Amino acid sequence: MGTLPEPFAGWFARRGWSPRPHQLSMIAASAAGHSALLIAPTGGGKTLAGFLASLIDLATTPRDGLHTLYVSPLKALATDIARNLLAPVEEMGLTIPIETRTGDTPANRRKRQKERPPNILLTTPESLALLLSQPDAPALFAGLSTVVMDEVHALAGTKRGDQLALCVARLGAIAPGLKRVGLSATVAHKRELLDYVGPGTDLIEVEQGA
Repeated sequence: MGTLPEPFAGWFARRGWSPRPHQLSMIAASAAGHSALLIAPTGGGKTLAGFLASLIDLATTPRDGLHTLYVSPLKALATDIARNLLAPVEEMGLTIPIETRTGDTPANRRKRQKERPPNILLTTPESLALLLSQPDAPALFAGLSTVVMDEVHALAGTKRGDQLALCVARLGAIAPGLKRVGLSATVAHKRELLDYVGPGTDLIEVEQGA
């Protein structure tokens, strides 16, 4: 894919931006049904790249229910990413419900999220494990298309990372065809992270300064 559909192309153009090659590569990987690991330096546009394919899919084919799950090792990061994601969605006039679910989420909102799930849910490994332990988990996650794992360089090889890997394996059993997206800072041990994201994962890299 060399161009973006509307309203995404217009949104980029109004800012004087062009989609970066790695953003287009992430969209192409998703369109092919592939999982992907994006390795980029800080400020390399990882977050938007990780979500663009999901946003385009939801804008093109609106649907109810949970489409994309984002997992961050930090509650504060999940909250920041949700805010950063809502801004372009609102600016493009899209109706894509985006919410967070962490230990700080009020009980009434957690209940509503299970009854009427947002299209995109941002959470932590611990909150995801709790969701998956509940009897209605198969119904909640049956239509899941993509799971985005942020900061995988900080998770792989840790107990929390192992917990998340088990959760993602369970999600894959509930939702066959689930695409996995890993977002990582620049690291030397790329093979370890590719193995962590899953078999057959495409590697997409952004060079420093690109």
